[in-house]
Amino acid sequence: MSSELKIKSPQTCRYDEISLGEVMLRLDPGEERIHTARHFRAWEGGGEYNVARGLRRCFGLRTAVVTAFADNPVGRLLEDFILQGGVDTSLIKWVPYDGIGRTVRNGLNFTERGFGVRGAVGCSDRGLSAASQLKPGDIDWEAVFGAAGSRWFHSGGIYAALSETTAEVILEAMAAARKHHTIISYDLNFRPSLWKSIGGMERAREVNRAIAPWVDVMIGNEEDFSAALGMEVEGLDEKMVDLEVGSFKKMIEQAVRAFPNFKVVATTLRGVKSASRNDWGAICWHDGAFYQAAQRLNLEILDRVGGGDSFASGLIYGFLTAGDAQKAVDFGAAHGALAMTTPGDTSMATFREVEHLAGNGSARVQR
Repeated sequence: MSSELKIKSPQTCRYDEISLGEVMLRLDPGEERIHTARHFRAWEGGGEYNVARGLRRCFGLRTAVVTAFADNPVGRLLEDFILQGGVDTSLIKWVPYDGIGRTVRNGLNFTERGFGVRGAVGCSDRGLSAASQLKPGDIDWEAVFGAAGSRWFHSGGIYAALSETTAEVILEAMAAARKHHTIISYDLNFRPSLWKSIGGMERAREVNRAIAPWVDVMIGNEEDFSAALGMEVEGLDEKMVDLEVGSFKKMIEQAVRAFPNFKVVATTLRGVKSASRNDWGAICWHDGAFYQAAQRLNLEILDRVGGGDSFASGLIYGFLTAGDAQKAVDFGAAHGALAMTTPGDTSMATFREVEHLAGNGSARVQR
């Protein structure tokens, strides 16, 4: 099977990229802890949405998000956040609110950043959310990918884990995307907390291995490929400080053999030294060759949440605009690094900053 990415021209589509996933209200205690905080700052965030937001806000592409909200003030607050990021909201499904959340609600995500030896902590409160209750037939995918058209479609393992029906919605969307020659990417994004009550790692592998044959561009880190797809990673341990790049290459080659439909496989290379200091890089396989971004040793981190999503959006931008795997992985690694220097799930980086860092520019003051 050819590994060439045949991307439609911008003139033939309304959108450059569409994401499918849940968007939650993130409540951030700043420098405090969740269990002791008296004040929280509100952001929007969600693994799949963060990619669309980065592509729009940093890279200037036309993006939209497919999700669902309970129609109440919290849902409208989330909509307002999305509008501020420039992402098209016309594909959002609004569900009548019952007044108390017995049948439908909007998801919340409490996240503290961590510092030094204290790791980041996330506490999700998203049961019965509108997005998790989407089921096949709720979205007119023929209108999305046929009438409107998109050059790229992205979803991920977080959304696949939310309910029995969300994985089915992903598969339904991917079938329509493939029919209309839309490139499909998927971020494995394995989260043990999302799978533990519905079958754990075994169920995660069952679901993700059913989705994988539809994917053109598979994204994840070493834990994702191991836990969600069952790939063997030599030297895998909890700290991931000294894992050799060669081990990642073997893991990727194993994934490509198992799923020959993969045209691109990309993974971040993260060595966790503390919550606020990581080694950070990325590697990408495309058309039989490996491409590696510059490794950034001892990268200082303010808020690590969303770094992988920003890597994905930079990677996608590189392929959409240049069709160049080296540029794609360089943009992805630079964008992910910059995203972790600011608070919140979504990127605050500018394209000029990403381009500068991808070219190994310094952090000297810009005047």
